[in-house]
Amino acid sequence: MPRRLIPFVVIAVAALLGLLAYLRSNHGQVHFTGFVEGEERVLRSEVAARVLEVHFAEGDLVPPDAVVAQLDDAEIQARIHTKQQEIVTADADIARQEEQLALVQQTWKQDLLSRQAELRQATASAHLAQLTLQRKQTLLKSNVASQESLDEARSHHDETHSALDRARDIVARTQAEEGQITVAQRELEVLRQRRELAEAQLGELRVVAARYQIRAPKVGTVLQTQLIWPGELAQPGTPVASVLDPDDKYVQIYVPVADVSQLRVGQPVEIELDSELGTRTPGEVSFVADKANFTPEKIETRSDRIGQVYRVKIRILKLEDAARLQPGTEGNVYLVSSAPKKDVALGHEGK
Repeated sequence: MPRRLIPFVVIAVAALLGLLAYLRSNHGQVHFTGFVEGEERVLRSEVAARVLEVHFAEGDLVPPDAVVAQLDDAEIQARIHTKQQEIVTADADIARQEEQLALVQQTWKQDLLSRQAELRQATASAHLAQLTLQRKQTLLKSNVASQESLDEARSHHDETHSALDRARDIVARTQAEEGQITVAQRELEVLRQRRELAEAQLGELRVVAARYQIRAPKVGTVLQTQLIWPGELAQPGTPVASVLDPDDKYVQIYVPVADVSQLRVGQPVEIELDSELGTRTPGEVSFVADKANFTPEKIETRSDRIGQVYRVKIRILKLEDAARLQPGTEGNVYLVSSAPKKDVALGHEGK
């Protein structure tokens, strides 16, 4: 190579290196290193029981509210069956008592009406006998009636009044039988209360039985880690599995104290992961810690972990982008300098 070309080659190489450095510096755009994280949810047992089955393996998609694990609920199911039989028996007792009460009420009403009719008839007979006796006594004084007819009238008078007394007594006893109806009504009310109590107890047992099924959240998730296996004994609070919402992901960065003033909640950013170089994913600042701390060991900032930093969460705007990103992937978060800043209070963490 002619010596006169060497300076031009050196200049060209320097220019190329400068261009590469310029491109690698992202045109001087402010950025911070971070990594993708997800809101992992740990499903725990609420009761003490042996694990019968875990329905999903690690990495499986878990439908909303699906049963992830089944615990042994034989004892609680037996108690539920017993309580159901108790309710069936109570229903039969209530039906029988209602039928008896209706029969007693109807019979008593009919009997009372009959006795009251007999009393009216006895009253009328006694009144007629009284009038007849008085008439015979008057006729006897006038020598129109005989003593024999007077005696007969007096005897009939006594008989009718005795019958009247008996009729009154029978009506009184029949009316007193209404108290038995009141007693029967109270017995029926007691049976109904017992049935309501059994129904409430059955509801409580079903609530307890539901705890023997470890269910997923109300949204679709992915089973991340199985923490217990069939045959093992779970206690209240024992972790069963951890799940992750594929759409509930964010990028976490740590910003030095000197640079935190550049970030505000709601500020747009762009995310470029190491696994997708050249691809920018839109996001926005969703949380800025209100207190600084020392940089965690697993992340390095531009100041090489010197001093204190603020933890910042970046929300991924598009659900399809969030579902695509894998937790643990590292990358850069670039500030969009043209975006307006929102003055929002720090320290309120969100998605």
